[in-house]
Amino acid sequence: MIKIVDREGARTLAAQRSRSLAQAEDEVAPILADVRARGDRALLEYARKFDGFEAETVRIPVRGALDPSIEHAVEIAAGNIRGYARTQLPRETFVETADGRRLGQIVRPLDSMGAYIPAGRYPLPSTLLMTVIPAQVAGVATTCVACPHPSAEILGIAAWLGVTDLFQMGGAQAIAALAFGTETVPKVARIVGPGNIYVAAAKKLLAGEVGIDFVAGPTEIVIIASDGNPAWLAADLLAQAEHDFDASAILITTSRTLAKAVAEEVERQLATLATAKIAQVSISHNGAIIVVDSLEEGVEMANELAPEHLALHDASLLAKIRHAGSVFLGEYSPEAAGDYASGPNHVLPTSGAARLRGGLSAADFVKVISVQELSREGLAELAPAITTLARAEGLEAHARSVEIRADV
Repeated sequence: MIKIVDREGARTLAAQRSRSLAQAEDEVAPILADVRARGDRALLEYARKFDGFEAETVRIPVRGALDPSIEHAVEIAAGNIRGYARTQLPRETFVETADGRRLGQIVRPLDSMGAYIPAGRYPLPSTLLMTVIPAQVAGVATTCVACPHPSAEILGIAAWLGVTDLFQMGGAQAIAALAFGTETVPKVARIVGPGNIYVAAAKKLLAGEVGIDFVAGPTEIVIIASDGNPAWLAADLLAQAEHDFDASAILITTSRTLAKAVAEEVERQLATLATAKIAQVSISHNGAIIVVDSLEEGVEMANELAPEHLALHDASLLAKIRHAGSVFLGEYSPEAAGDYASGPNHVLPTSGAARLRGGLSAADFVKVISVQELSREGLAELAPAITTLARAEGLEAHARSVEIRADV
């Protein structure tokens, strides 16, 4: 049974879910070092050890076909994802000031990216769409996809998208191969996509050597509702819970009557849910219905949790939200819509990382480069400020590089 708790009980739940990547980091660090040192030989050894890999190379052909019904769904989802990604790109701009400065920015794509596509309990072709399409919108030329056990749908979508490089590899060794490059796998500029704790630990250890999106933990949702259809709310909680034993699904409500009704619906729906074996564990260990005194208190809790997904049945609460990976407004905006086809990205920060950033974006695949051009008059106008600050820092050559221009 899902727990019905007050705010104090919710704090206990949050502390229980707090996890450290330290142990996983200790386990993956030698793998990263080995792949860096031995390249393909180490990569193949780990692929055979952990994934049962039997081929001679991890590179696989980018080819495959999609069932017509799947292809139609992919076309709709991809169109929406691509359209939304275009809105996220920063624009090239230039302005000219009256004192002789021409200032602006240019936008350039990364040369390459690597997308990690999980394929453990559930192969996730939707994640292939969510990671590759924003990179393509940004203009990234080399799109590398790593997947330990690609399904027919993953292979078909990779071909449909025109992915440039496809590799059957997973775990920390795949992240290492993309970060360092091997004889077979090209080194990429940024690695994105979700994965298990070992993938997350590898990304954390390599951040800085290679760009990453964020270090992601188990998936999570928080729903705030003072009223609503209990069956719908229960279905939304279970949709998150079925992902993984460690997934978290939380409803925050001011109504104890609604809390009890939703708890009963969760039990009823679990009885016929094909993924109940996973969802039951997730709901009982990490799920909760939290009863609060006011919606304002509920929003405060949500901001403290900074959830990956936040569903607000009252759209007026949006103005008070400071931390969330993605927000779903109204009772007809289930999180599942965002997982697949509505447009915004489903690769989102978890475990409180939404305090720092939002989800994966086309902007993650470009560099915004500042540009400045000063006229003779513009430099002369700034010269006193530049030379004064340079000498205050003890950087005499900086000051002279301005003064040496004879007209300044």
